[in-house]
Amino acid sequence: MQAVVQCGGHQYRVKEGDVIKVDRIEGEVGSNISTDKVLMVSGAGELKVGAPFVADASVELEIKEQKRDPKVVVFKFKRRKNYKRTRGHKQHVTVVQVKKIQG
Repeated sequence: MQAVVQCGGHQYRVKEGDVIKVDRIEGEVGSNISTDKVLMVSGAGELKVGAPFVADASVELEIKEQKRDPKVVVFKFKRRKNYKRTRGHKQHVTVVQVKKIQG
């Protein structure tokens, strides 16, 4: 069974057992969360597409890790103007595993 899930403004195609990295979700490591923002569910030869979400569909997720992505370096430079600026950013992410898809 597969599903398309919306998390933090992004859409992910997932199957049971998949491990994905999403924008930060509040919760402790090892806890289970459930989302009902399911855009599409397919399995057993049928396909359900929501408008915008599929009714009575949910995906159960387990939080595996809370971490930060590697640093993205932002470098600004203007030639012949002696202008150089270096900044960095580390995005907070949550690693989750898909436990169960209902729909």
